[in-house]
Parts: sequence; structure tokens; C-alpha cells
Amino acid sequence: MRNYNKINNTLGWLVFIVATVTYMLTLEPTASFWDCGEFIAQGYKLEVGHPPGNPIFMLTANFFSHFASGPETVALCVNAMSGLLSAGTILLLFWTITHLVRRLIVKADDDLNFLSWTKLAIIMGSGLCGALVYAWSDTFWFSAVEGEVYAFSSFCTALTFWLILKWENRCEDPRSDRYLIAIAYVIGVSVAVHLLNLLCIPAIILVIYYRKFEKTTVKGSLLALLLSFAIIVLILYGLVPGFVEMAQYAELLFVNTFGFSFNSGALAYALAFAGLLVWSIYVFHKQRNENAMKWVFLLVAFFSGIFFIGDSLFIPVLLTAALAVYLFAFCGQRLPVRILYNVVLYIAVIFAGYSSYALILIRSTAQTPMDQNSPDNVFALSSYLNREQYGKTPLLYGPVYSAPVLRDATGNPVSEEATKYEKEVKATPDAPDRYIEIDDEYNRDYRYSPSTNMFFPRLYDSSSKAKYESCMGGIKTKSVQAIVYDGDNATQTVEVPTFTENLRYFFQYQLNYMYWRYFLWNFAGRQNDIQGHGEITHGNWISGIPFIDNPRLGDQSLLPDELGKGNAGHNVFYMLPLLFGIIGLLWQAYKGKRGIEQFWVVFFLFFMTGIAIVIYLNQTPEQPRERDYAYAGSFYAFAIWVGMGVAGLFSLIRHLAKTVMLNSFEKPAAAIAVALGIFIPLQVVSQTWDDHDRSGRYACRDFGMNYLTSVDKNGIIFTSGDNDTFPLWYAQEVEGWRTDVRVVNLSYLATDWYMAQMRRPAYESAPLPMQANNETFAYNRRLFGIFGNYLEHPTAPKSVKDAIADYYNPEIHFAENDGEKYPYFNYPNMYIPLDPAQLVKSGMIPAGYEFAVADHLTVDATKDIYTTRKDNYTLSSAKVMSLDIISSDINEGWKRPLYFAMTVPDEYYSLFNNYMQTSGMAYEITPIDNRSYGTIGAGFTDNAYHNITEKFRWGGLDKATPENPPYFDETASRMVNTTRTAILETVANLIEEGAGAQDLKSLDDSIAKAFPARIFTPEFAADRYEKARKLLTLMEKKLPEFVVPSNFDIADRTARFYYRLYDLTDNKADRENGDRIIRAALDRFAQNMRFYQSLNIGQLGAMSYIDNYLFFDGGYLSMLLTCYEGNSDLAKQELEALKKAGVDIWGCYKRAILRTADGSTDAARNVYFATQMFYDLAEPEEIDKFFNDNDDCAQIVAELLRHAAQNE
Repeated sequence: MRNYNKINNTLGWLVFIVATVTYMLTLEPTASFWDCGEFIAQGYKLEVGHPPGNPIFMLTANFFSHFASGPETVALCVNAMSGLLSAGTILLLFWTITHLVRRLIVKADDDLNFLSWTKLAIIMGSGLCGALVYAWSDTFWFSAVEGEVYAFSSFCTALTFWLILKWENRCEDPRSDRYLIAIAYVIGVSVAVHLLNLLCIPAIILVIYYRKFEKTTVKGSLLALLLSFAIIVLILYGLVPGFVEMAQYAELLFVNTFGFSFNSGALAYALAFAGLLVWSIYVFHKQRNENAMKWVFLLVAFFSGIFFIGDSLFIPVLLTAALAVYLFAFCGQRLPVRILYNVVLYIAVIFAGYSSYALILIRSTAQTPMDQNSPDNVFALSSYLNREQYGKTPLLYGPVYSAPVLRDATGNPVSEEATKYEKEVKATPDAPDRYIEIDDEYNRDYRYSPSTNMFFPRLYDSSSKAKYESCMGGIKTKSVQAIVYDGDNATQTVEVPTFTENLRYFFQYQLNYMYWRYFLWNFAGRQNDIQGHGEITHGNWISGIPFIDNPRLGDQSLLPDELGKGNAGHNVFYMLPLLFGIIGLLWQAYKGKRGIEQFWVVFFLFFMTGIAIVIYLNQTPEQPRERDYAYAGSFYAFAIWVGMGVAGLFSLIRHLAKTVMLNSFEKPAAAIAVALGIFIPLQVVSQTWDDHDRSGRYACRDFGMNYLTSVDKNGIIFTSGDNDTFPLWYAQEVEGWRTDVRVVNLSYLATDWYMAQMRRPAYESAPLPMQANNETFAYNRRLFGIFGNYLEHPTAPKSVKDAIADYYNPEIHFAENDGEKYPYFNYPNMYIPLDPAQLVKSGMIPAGYEFAVADHLTVDATKDIYTTRKDNYTLSSAKVMSLDIISSDINEGWKRPLYFAMTVPDEYYSLFNNYMQTSGMAYEITPIDNRSYGTIGAGFTDNAYHNITEKFRWGGLDKATPENPPYFDETASRMVNTTRTAILETVANLIEEGAGAQDLKSLDDSIAKAFPARIFTPEFAADRYEKARKLLTLMEKKLPEFVVPSNFDIADRTARFYYRLYDLTDNKADRENGDRIIRAALDRFAQNMRFYQSLNIGQLGAMSYIDNYLFFDGGYLSMLLTCYEGNSDLAKQELEALKKAGVDIWGCYKRAILRTADGSTDAARNVYFATQMFYDLAEPEEIDKFFNDNDDCAQIVAELLRHAAQNE
């Protein structure tokens, strides 16, 4: 006798232990990049993160954070939470697979305790195979070791699916409804984690249908699916936003009518609804009065908001009326009490989870330092839950990217009226609480010409037109006559993409590239861990089988090491998990009636959590990061089929054995199937361990701290993206690092709620100085400032303070742009007055440098290339607010140093470009023009040097060894190269200071005399050069190449700096270091050149920007030029060595020449200098042969040299 349940449970927990050990050993010990720092911070201190929020995750993370020994281990504890939840997912997956396989190979009346060893081995082998393949798969493992919501979401999905299978086993039990109630509760909880769990509902309804109905049909299955889709709509678009909408009516009544305080109406409504739920449960439990049951059910349905779908009252009234008619006219004496009672219980337990959103309201009202969107009332919460800040995406019908907006007779865009309620900004603190209705001008639904609307629009985003064309290699269009003016028959010709092109984009990019590529990463193999945008060398799926991979991607044996076998993300599975999955799904589908029913259940779990998400997201090209984490549920479903591959292979082997008269081959067949089923996950983990082991990696925390370290005490640093903001928030909020610094995210600075937060203190940081008050940007008044065609209407320079005061004037001046009205910015030519004596007092400049400071900073927006918007100039709200903060701080005595993170796009700080100095990982705004000699000796480079050498942290790289290097994925590696860039900028400044001080000696005495005498001494120059040399050495030591190789530009610049030091100091060690670095770079990128040379024309068209630069624009030649300029003898040796190594240098030269003719300035520059190099290094007959064989190139080079001579 074999105790099936004991074996099943034991192996399940064994799988759980294996998964737990795996994830605990590979956890990132601190925060990870992207949203993780934010999530950990909001969990630790229960702060409000980005929409739509995740309060259950917050509460759970907070619980785990209490196990931390100190703030520095909080992230580890939250990451461990993800690991444990992920291991729980694997446990449930094992039991799910064994349940499904058992029901297909064990007869209903068989005693599980007397199963044959063969059947038991197949069932357990299937569970082990599927569970471990998924446990060690790329996408799932990635989320399992970081503090993000997706591990929790995956657990909820697995738990929901497992619970419905438990119900399937016990559905005849009168108490089986408890499993359905438990499922509803998990759904309610998961809504407050991530909405992905709702996509399990079709699979759940199918299980119920197939179990409850003996005779199932295609029609019945379709009706069950329609019911499941209706349930999703009722929860997602009804209950979740609808309850808040109902609470809004109560809030308006209590606050605006009764005069109560904010949130009193919402609280009263929530308590009343809770009371209604308790009463309804009591009524149904007693079952004394049918009319009472009907009424309470109707009231619960209505006041839950489940019918409040859309913006109109028509649908809720219609659905409520339909339900009332059903209950009171059709039910009669046959009231389905059990169903109605269950529905009430479902709603009650869903709300038990959903009620956790009260945490968001409570914590936002407390004004926590991180309070995104400030959802401190039900109106703001509605916007928060609906993710309104991310905009709307058409799904089934809508305009294409070239669609013109309909306009009325006055030329203004036609849109649906959009209004919303916001808190009234109080004139005085004791003013009563009140909401006001405002015109939501910037969230309107614009109407487009009907002829440019399309069914299933995929090519819809007007801002992504160029990306669409690049992604698809051009788009075929057709001409349509589009009505431009509403109510007018006049038309204009518009080019719109054809529906065929629309579908081609869907299948080619959205489905193939953004889903199937991720799917195959997990079950076939992955080329490398570099994010791809369609390039042949980045992030593709591979199989490891040459005849499958090479026709698509080129000869993968020639792929450079750092892109192929030397990349930790290079995972080769030989498609074995995929093959097992296909065998498993076919075996399941052909296993009789029960098999096909199971197949459709798993298929809809697979489809809804994968392809359905693709359709819903409607993504544009060039996403900021890979999105495979969104489809983890789909890969979970396929892992079920992978596990079933063991049973399928067993059946196949047994069938083949019978065809050759081997009737007793059952046990060997089982042994073979199970052995292969165990081998496959072991092969998978042998590939995926190295690129999922984050132990020893502190990149996110340390580099976030480096940003803050680059800021002086009480400074202000402007950031913009996730990875230069969330790590800083994590460092401050969790580890308490540099809480005197105020981090200002420019992406949020365009919003009134964020500007209001910046006017509040945070920890040791005082409120930001600014002229704006809470009313200035309230109600989205000023998202843009138009200053028209300045060339036609120039104004005299005005102080920034006065210009902004004019812009903030309550009597807003409006200007029309493209039919829309925007606030007018009257004085774009501005300046900020400076007081040199005050600057010395505040420590901004050292004493003696007053001469280097002009009487003002010039801030001329009319000369800023980033302010152009169509025919007008505009200043975004973020730019105006940052200008306000900077100006106010300077006008108040420059008490707080001002910085921009060096990863902030140029457009944000372009107005201050001439006054920026590097301080490490940030650029500081200084009072000295950086185009002058005035910064020499002023201390800016010494400050940056001190920050880098004394304060910087190195993310674990400083402790790395070649034998056991930590894993740095592309995002972490990018930050390493950003740090290298910061170091090289300081190196450049130090070298130029040393050389510049010598240049000053040759200038007019009056200029030289203004500087301190110390900068003209040999000791000063020697100090500059020695510090530059130490930084270069430090960079190589602390950021070793064997962990993260330098990119092309960094390697080239590093060698150039060493050669420059040699030229200035005659230190032979500098030249030797330059030789070493450039030789290594030439050898390393020679692999790239050989690979490019092997590609066909089609493959060459799918290369990245840097690939194109190296191969077509002479980028590789520029490295040889660096070698030539630093050591011509070495360059001659390298030229010959590269030829022998198979690098076609003359082909590289030819391609660059041809690209010069196409207008490439990069290629022209490289060709100009390479021509001189070749005439010096190559044999004369070799040069003559090249130009004789390539007459067109000879003409292009001759014209280039002639043009250059004329310009000298």
C-alpha cells in the first residue's frame, strides 16, 4: 500500500524547499533597480507609491521588514518575502500538475493508495519536471529575488487556480462552497497587489462548468467563457472603480452640503455598506423572508458599485433594473438562495481585500514624504486607481496615429466634456473643507475624423510614428478623405496605415517580439541579457541549434563573447522544455473528454495571462525595459504542460514499444520519461543560475547613495527617471542616508500635487524655495507656458523672478496654439542677478574668485533648442518650476547647492548648460561660466575628486574576484558605465585645469593676475595630473572590466586620457597604460567586426546604433586612430595584427567613406583622420590599390580633404 497523499505532500514540500533554497541563495541583498526601491520604501514606512497602488503588498512587506536587524537589511527581508511567495507558487504548481495528471491516468474508482509504482512515478515525475522548470525559468526567477509585486501576484494566481482544483475534488461536499469563497477572497486581496489575478476567472468558470455539468458542449463552454468575461468586466470596470464612485456622491453630500470635513462622506458610506453586507449575510443565513433576501441582494449589488460601468448612469440604471425584474418577476418561488447567498459572500470577501485601499487614503492624508498623486480623498483616489496619469489606450476601435482631431467652427478641438472634483485650495487655514468642479482640460477624450478610425487599432500613437516605421521597416499607407470640421462635409487627404499593416504590426511586434520572444526565452533559450529593440545582437531567443538560430541571427559561434557565450544571460535549453510542453499539451488534449476539458482550462489560463494582456496593453515600440514579467502567469500555465510532457512521453514510448511487440516495456518507459523529466530542469538551472544569482550585488543602493553623496549639505538634486530617483528614495526612506538632500523628480514636477509636496519639509530638508504657492498650479492651470514666436516679438531681458511672477499672475494670459489655449510666458529672455560677496559668504565660490563671477546668470529660453513646440516656444511646467526653485534659491543667497543628476536628459537643464560643473554623479549649477578659465582652482574638480575617492560606494564590484564575480545585468552594468563616465568627466576637468593654468600664463597679465598665484606653480599642474591618474587607476580597480566591460566610448576615452597625461608629463607608465587599454579594446571589438562581416544584407539592417557606428561609420577606425595618435608604432603593429585576425580594415574604411557621402558627420570625421593615418602607416601601393579599386571612394575622400582645407 502506498499513501498517495503523503507522497504527494512530501514531494510538494521538497520542491518548496528546493525553490526556497534557490531563491534565498540568489537574493539581491538590497534594493534592485526600477520600481523595487520605491516598493520597499513604501512597504517599510507605509508610504504611497505610484498608481494604482498595492496596499496588501505594502502591509505584507511591512510585516517582513520587522524581521530586519537594521535599516540596511530591510530590503533583504522584503526580497526574502518575494522568495518565499515564489517558492509557495512552485509548491502550488507541483500540486496542480499532479492533480491534473492524476485525473487523466487514474480512474475515478481507483484507490489512490494502491496505485502502481509506474503511475505514481509518472504523476510525481510530471509535477517535479513542470514545477522545477518554472522555478528555474528566466522570467519567474527574476521576480523571485527582488522586492516587487510580481512574485506576490504569481502566488495569488497559483493559489486561485489550485483552490478551484481543490473545489473540483470536493464539489459534491455541501461545504465545498468555502473554496469558491476563498477564491473570491484571494481575488479581493490580489486586486490590492496586482490586477493580473482577475485573468484566472475564465479558467475558474470553465472548471465549474465542466465539473457541474455531465454533458458539456461547445456552446456551453462558450457561454461559460462569456460569463467569465462578464465577471471580469463587472469587477475590473464595475466594482473596483464603482464603489469609489458611489462613495464620491456621499462625500459631496457630507462635505459640500452638510459642511463636514474631507473624507467624512466616504467613511460614512463605507461603514453603511459594511453594515449592509452584515445585514444581508444575516438575512440569507436565516432565510426567513424571500422578499427580504431579494431586497438585500439588490441593495448589495447596487451599492457595491458593481453596475457602475462607464461614465454614464445609463448602464448602472439598466443593469439594476434588469436585476430587479429578474428577482421580483422571474424568480417567483424558485429563488436560487444558495447562488445569491454565495454572490453576497463573494462581494463581502472581495471587499475585505479591497478595503485595504483605505490604507492609501489614510497614509496620503498623513502627508508621508513619498505620496505619489496625493490620493487623500475619494476623487483623487479614483484618478489613482484608474491610472489616469498614464493616459488611455484604444482597444477595439479608435484612431490611427495620423488621425486629425475634429475641430469646431472656431478651429478648437472637439472633445467630450471632461470635469472632475478636486479639493478647493484654501485661502486661509481655517476655511471650510470643500470640493470644486473643474474642467479637466488635459484629460479630455478628443474626437477624431471617423474615416481615420480603425477596428482593433494597433498603430494609434501619434508620438510614436517614427518608431512604428523603424520597427516595421516602413509602413504602407492609403489615402482617405478625412472630415476636419465637425458638422462640415469639407475634407482633407490623410495618409493612414492600411489594416493589413495594422495587423502586421500586431503579429510582428506586439505578439511575436513582445510575447513569443519572452515565451521562448523561458522554454527555448536566450541570446543575452541586453534589452532588445529588434537588433540582431540584443535579447533575442535562441535554441542553441545552429540551423535554427543562424539563418535569423547570423553565425552565433562568431557572436562576441560579451554578447554570446561570455554573457551570463546566454542561456541555451535546446528547446527541450518547449518540446516537452508541446508533448504535454497534445497528450492532455487527446486524453478523452476529461483531457480536452482540462486542455481548455489550462489554455485559457495560458491565453488570458499572456496573449490577452498583449492585446490589452497595445504597446508602442521601444519600451523602456523588457516586459516579460507581465506574462509570468502565461508561462506558469505552459509549465503545467511541460510537466505533463513526462506523462505524454511515457505514453508515446509505451505506444512505440507496443508497435514492436514489447508489451512489457511499461516500467522502462516510465523510467526513461521520468529521468528526462528530471534532466530538463537540471539542464535549465545549469544555464540560468549565473544570470539570476544577485548575491553580493549592491549596485542599486550604492549608486543611489553616490548620487546623494555628490550633493553638498542641504542640497537640491533634480532627477527624472526611475533609476535615478527610486534608488535615492530608497537610500533616504529606508536606510536614512542623506535625508538633508531634497530629491526633486522632474517628471512629477509638472503636477500640482507634487509641487505642493515640495513646499512641505521632509526629514532634515526644509521646504523648497519657490515663488509658487499651492494655488499657482492648482487644477492643472499651467502645464505649458507659451511664449510665441519670439523672433517677431522680442523682449528686453528680465529677471527670472519678475518673469515668473508675471507668469504666475492670477489673471492668466492665454495664448492659442493649434487651437488650444495655454498660459502665456511673456518674458523668455531672462537673467538671475548675482552678488559675488554673498556667494563667497555662502561657500559657493572661494574667496579671491569674485572676479570670475558675472553680475548675473543668463537664462535665455529663446536660444534653447528644447523649447520649440511646432510654431511656438514652450516651457513645460517642470522646466518653469525648476527655474522657479533655482532662481528663488539663488535670490535668497544660494543657501542650498543645486544639482542635476547626470542621467537627467539635457533638455531639463539646457538653460543652465554654461554654468554646470560635475561633482561626481551630478552636475552642480555654479555662478561661473564653464566656458571661461574662471573655474580653474575654484575647487569644483577637487570636490568631485574627493566625493569619488573618499565617499563613493562600488556596488560590490570592489570585492569582486575573477573566479567569483557578482552578476551585473544590463541595467546595473549601465549604471557602472555611468559611474565610469562621471569619473572620466572629472579626469578631463583635472587634466584641463592643469593644462589650462599653463595656458593662462600666455594671456594678458591683467587676466592672469586675477587668479591665485598657486595655480601657476608646477606643483598645481602636477597635482592635477596625479589626481587624474589616481582616478583612472581607481576606476580600473573598483569597477573591474572582468565584471562589466567598458563600452566602446569609455574604453576609447580612457586610453586617450592616458596618452594625454603622457604628452603632458612624459610619464612612460601613462603611455603603457594607454597602450594596454586601447590594445585590449581593439582586440575585444575585433570580435564584433568579424561577426558583422559574416552577416547578410538583411541581418545588417537589424543592428544597434553602436553596431552601426562601429561597422559603418568608422567607429572601429576611431579606436585605431586613438592608438595611432598615442603610439604610432603600436598602431602599425595593431593594423597588421588585425588584418591577420580577419578584420577587414579596408572594408571598414570604405564603408565609412560611403557613409560620408550619405551625410554622416561621424563617418566624415573618422574618414578625415583615418586617411592621414593610412598614408602614414600603410604601404603606398596598398593605398593606391584601394583607391584604384574604389574610384567613388577616391572622389569622396578628395572632396572631403578639399572641404576641410578650405575651412582651416
